[in-house]
Amino acid sequence: MNIEDLKRFKQSGKKITCLTAYDASFAAVFDDCGVDVILVGDSLGNVIQGGENTLCVSMNEMIYHTQAVVKTTNQALLISDMPYQSYTSAQQTLENAKRLMDVGAQMVKFEGGRAHKASFKILQKHNIPVCGHLGLQPQSVLEMGGYKIQGRDENDAQRILDDAKMLEEWGVKTIVLECIPASLAKQISQSLSIPTIGIGAGVDCDGQVLVSYDMLGITQNPPKFVKNFLTNGSIQSATKDFIQAVKNQTFPTNEHSY
Repeated sequence: MNIEDLKRFKQSGKKITCLTAYDASFAAVFDDCGVDVILVGDSLGNVIQGGENTLCVSMNEMIYHTQAVVKTTNQALLISDMPYQSYTSAQQTLENAKRLMDVGAQMVKFEGGRAHKASFKILQKHNIPVCGHLGLQPQSVLEMGGYKIQGRDENDAQRILDDAKMLEEWGVKTIVLECIPASLAKQISQSLSIPTIGIGAGVDCDGQVLVSYDMLGITQNPPKFVKNFLTNGSIQSATKDFIQAVKNQTFPTNEHSY
C-alpha cells in the first residue's frame, strides 16, 4: 500500500481498512491479514499505559512503538501519531515529523484544523505526508469537555467541513473523522478528493479505523461505535472479519454511528 493507493480506493469506491498496532506481533498479524493501513496511535496511552486519556504519551514513546511496528509491517501503509504538545509550532512540527519518518513511518497524523495552518504548510513544503484528524480530538478532550460527539449544531458542523477543505488545500493526504454525525461525515467525504477514514462517523466515510484492542473486545466499556469482532475463533479470523465487514459496508451500522 502507498498513499496513491488510498486515493485510488476512494475514486473506485473501495473501502479502506485501518487498525492500530503498537508492537511487532500485532502488526505482523494485521499486515498478514491484509489490512490496508496500520496506525501507531497515541491511543497507546489508554490501552498500553492505562491512562484516562492520551495526553501522557511522549515523542520518544511514539518513536519506540513505531520502530517496533515497522519491523513487521511489509504491505500496509504505516501512519504514526504525533503526540500531545509535539506540534505547537511549525518548526517543532517539522522536527518531530522528521523523527517519525526517519524510523519508518510513511505518514504522520496530528489533530486539529485551522489553528495548525503553519504546521500543515511546513510539512507540505518539505513533502512530508500528513493525515489530518477532525471531529472529536482526544488530545483536546479537556477543552472539549470530555469524549463528546462533535458537529451536532450547524455552526460546529460548518467549521469541521471548512477545516476539512482547508486541510486538503494544505496538502493533507487523508483525514480521520471521529465521533461526528454520519450525515456530516458523508457530506465531508463527498466534498473532498482525498479519502476520509471514519471512527464513529458512519458508513459513508472512505474507510474505517478501530483501535485494535476495541476490535478484539479487550477494552472494558468501549464506546458505542466499537464492535467486538473476536466473538469466536482467532485474532486472525477477527481481523479478517473486520476487513470484510468494512469492505462490504456491513460495518459500521446505524448501531455504531451517530
